[in-house]
Amino acid sequence: MQQINWLKHAIVYSLDIRSFKDSNLDGLGDINGLLSKFDYLIGLGINCVWIAPFYCTNQQDDGYDVIDYYAIDPRLGTMEDFGMLVAEAKAKDVKIILDLVVNHTSNAHPWFKMAIEQPDSLYHDYYIWKKQKPPNDKDDLVFKTVEDSNWEYEPSVSAYFYHTFYSHQPDLNVANPRVQAEIIRIIDFWMSKGIDGFRIDAVPHILRNKGDSYFVGDPYKLLEDWRSATLRHNAQAILVGEADVEPEEYSNFLNGRKLTGLFNFYLNNYTFLALATQKAVPLHRAIQRLPLVEGRRYLNFLRNHDELDLERLANDQRQQVFKQFAPKRSMIIYDRGIRRRLAPMVDNNGSRIKLAMSLLFTLPGIPVIRYGEEIGMGDDLNLPERRSVRTAMQWANQPNGGFSDAAPNYPLIRKGEFAYDRVNVADQLTDATSLLNVVKTMICIRQDKADLFGSGSFTLLRSSNDAVLAFGYRLADKLLVAVHNFSGQPQDATVMLPTKPSHLIAVLINKENTVVADKHFAIGLPGYGYSWLMMGV
Repeated sequence: MQQINWLKHAIVYSLDIRSFKDSNLDGLGDINGLLSKFDYLIGLGINCVWIAPFYCTNQQDDGYDVIDYYAIDPRLGTMEDFGMLVAEAKAKDVKIILDLVVNHTSNAHPWFKMAIEQPDSLYHDYYIWKKQKPPNDKDDLVFKTVEDSNWEYEPSVSAYFYHTFYSHQPDLNVANPRVQAEIIRIIDFWMSKGIDGFRIDAVPHILRNKGDSYFVGDPYKLLEDWRSATLRHNAQAILVGEADVEPEEYSNFLNGRKLTGLFNFYLNNYTFLALATQKAVPLHRAIQRLPLVEGRRYLNFLRNHDELDLERLANDQRQQVFKQFAPKRSMIIYDRGIRRRLAPMVDNNGSRIKLAMSLLFTLPGIPVIRYGEEIGMGDDLNLPERRSVRTAMQWANQPNGGFSDAAPNYPLIRKGEFAYDRVNVADQLTDATSLLNVVKTMICIRQDKADLFGSGSFTLLRSSNDAVLAFGYRLADKLLVAVHNFSGQPQDATVMLPTKPSHLIAVLINKENTVVADKHFAIGLPGYGYSWLMMGV
């Protein structure tokens, strides 16, 4: 299978146009606002932008409740605006990927309206129905504590429709060949606009049998069809999937000509377990279990636009993470996740935040940065559910944080230690020691060593200290080693190397006390310290 070279060298930036930058004084972010900040992304070192759903929506779930797959939410801009964005991205050699949201639609989508207005029409079978609610009506609830069933009664047709997520989001019957054809049309439409691929929302849920709707043959074959549809437009296009499953299931999504990459929820969970316990062992063991597929086609992240979903952890492990990072009940959501951003979770400890960012840029795979993560943005727990982590980008210590010159029509953090007057881009750009400038340095070094990170052979290294994680990338006569201390206290460690190094070439980040001897080296790290080393082998 042809390797997509640009993905393994990508630095992905995840954003929602609504929350990024307002340009037309309506208080809501828009496409032209994103365009006005494109040079900021270039300066940060970003070469791929993943844009959250910006389609016409019923405005109940931040764009994930689609009512028209072929139109842009008019509040966010026009198709001409989007064309200008794509052109700018191509000129700056930045890839654009969009969210493909085809597990469900809004109940205000014309397909669903036709399904209930004309139950004998073809559109009725675009969705999943039962006359009686089944006894296992809660088996696949995603939003526990918010929804109480996967089946919602629709009185106009005297039947229940299936929904994985909110009750206003009926699931599409993707086993229906007509729905499959609709999805191909959606892919064709947006690929024809010049984009570079999609992030597919809720992939395992799309491919499940639901109710009396069963796939004929292997449902994962659909991924091959969707991949082929993208490649017809762009031979280097990608499909990356959101699939929160066990590592042993990854091959279902990646083998053959299916997804190009997969978001690595498993490694994300164990990263936070390691951060919570201040021990490297959980993450070391998780990496050992992770199938290191060709090209390391995993997308790593610290936080995303949803909750920190801890389903991959055992219950006692999850409780350990809750105890450290969500001590109040209001911080926990759906009984399984945390609705906070990284910086508040670690009490705004700069060293701990930078340690986590170092992990993001060195763990095997492709780093994905959530907008505002590079400046340590906070959250607003007064907002409902997941919206606590979806506040407006903080650009400057000026009215409305530089997000809008009008009254914001989007939540903005105005008070406390994470308010825009204390956490913003403008102030951090002028501070050489700021998180933003540290992140820029990490990205710069990662891009400079792209061949090692993207093509070097990955090796977990044995450490004498269970608080210290070490691993390396070897390519030809170079070995890049990353060492991380999860403890808040200074730690010494001896790290075993796969081969005897000829010499220490350079300390790329954080020059610590390092002594190389034979097939090991000794290193001393401060609390939450980390170091990137280059050695000759």
